[in-house]
Amino acid sequence: MKVLTKLLFASLFLFSLFASAQSFDSALEYLEFIGKEQETVTKNTWKYTKAIAHSKSDKSISKKREVLIKTVERAIAKIEKAKGFDGEDYKNNVLNHMRLNESLLKKEYADIIDMKAVAEQSYDLMEAYILAQELADEKMMESQVDYEKNFYAFADKHKINIVESDNDLGKKMAISNKVFDHTNALYLIFFKVYINEVYLWEAIEKSDVSGIQQNTNALNQAAKDGLEILKTTEPYKTDKSLILAYKAVFNFFVDESENKIPTIADYLILKEDFETIKTTIDKTPEKKRTKEQIDAYNKKIKDINKAGTNYNKVNNALNNNRQKVFLKMEESKSKFLSRHVPKD
Repeated sequence: MKVLTKLLFASLFLFSLFASAQSFDSALEYLEFIGKEQETVTKNTWKYTKAIAHSKSDKSISKKREVLIKTVERAIAKIEKAKGFDGEDYKNNVLNHMRLNESLLKKEYADIIDMKAVAEQSYDLMEAYILAQELADEKMMESQVDYEKNFYAFADKHKINIVESDNDLGKKMAISNKVFDHTNALYLIFFKVYINEVYLWEAIEKSDVSGIQQNTNALNQAAKDGLEILKTTEPYKTDKSLILAYKAVFNFFVDESENKIPTIADYLILKEDFETIKTTIDKTPEKKRTKEQIDAYNKKIKDINKAGTNYNKVNNALNNNRQKVFLKMEESKSKFLSRHVPKD
């Protein structure tokens, strides 16, 4: 009985069979040849996964993806050129699996990267972006199931005994999947709240008082809803760091909407009133201006100056506090991934 040890693991991407042989005089040697090609692909897959988890550079992540694509292309080329063992069926099954992964990396993941640029515009787009990632990963896993089915069928046909064994790389990939699932779920909770602040500040930039009120209420309610959701969100293992970081952001949004935005809205309303009075004064010849007009204008100047001082004070405090909680959030996410996604 021929024996082949299969190094099996659950992965976002590709199945790996560790072996090394160059000739195809037997089914065992052919499986070993296929395994060697997939081992190289798997190593670069892990480098890509690590880059996503640990790198802060989109350029570095993109480069790792390009390297992975080249590795898959080379593996496909070598398997295509080699003669299959006992016909071409198993060879074609392997190639179909690898070509699907190549297509996903080149097309769907490329589209996903493009989606990222516009995903920040709305919750629906962000949800679609994350869903696209999950669907692409599901396709990878479905292809993996078919691949293993064909692998076992080929081994069984040629009386090759497959001895199962865990391998460290497989465990790392399985862990990574769970970590990213947790971070994605929390990020969607956060983004559903955060997008309301984006809309709020768009209204502030336009001095749209009605829009400010509407989006302030929406932000306040969304932040409170988010806090309630976080109360029942299970931490990853016992790590609550991400949950606590998002909680701090939501509390900032509640304070912003309840205590800070009213001051900003008051200033914008006064500013609008002042512009109306100023326009009236400017259009009135100096000799025809009444004392009431001049007094109202001077009072409004004092009011707008005072409101402007409060506005600047509140706005500066908001910017500083927002920067702090967002920086803490990003640091928490980075440290969370660094703790839970293996580095080596």
